[in-house]
Amino acid sequence: MSKLIFVNLPVADLSASMAFYERVGFTNNPQFTDNTAACMVLSETIHVMLLTHEKFSFFCKRPIADAHATAQMLICISAASREDVDAIVTKAAESGGKADPNAPQDFGFMYGRSYEDLDGHIFEVMFMDMEAAQRTMTQG
Repeated sequence: MSKLIFVNLPVADLSASMAFYERVGFTNNPQFTDNTAACMVLSETIHVMLLTHEKFSFFCKRPIADAHATAQMLICISAASREDVDAIVTKAAESGGKADPNAPQDFGFMYGRSYEDLDGHIFEVMFMDMEAAQRTMTQG
């Protein structure tokens, strides 16, 4: 069985956040969704659990950071192409998020941009040309 990842994020408005995540390509798993949490599925192995602040505080007693002002982590997801990277970031911006809170990166073999969700959580979206990356690594 493959290992799964569940990224747990505190959100201020659960329904608005669910709608945002659906617009950028996630689907809701209603089996693990109620009025305090929503399981948003990106792939068979990647899930984002959107948790109300109250529900998040049940699992973690530390204060919830204002992700608009501080950063604890960057979440990076892969895309199939450079065009897909751009399309995902565009969808995020059109859905109320913020495009490119961090500067876009283009290393030739790797292309990445980022978006900020409604609560300030930053997702990086990256495409890597593996053949070009291997050539670059081999060349030093």
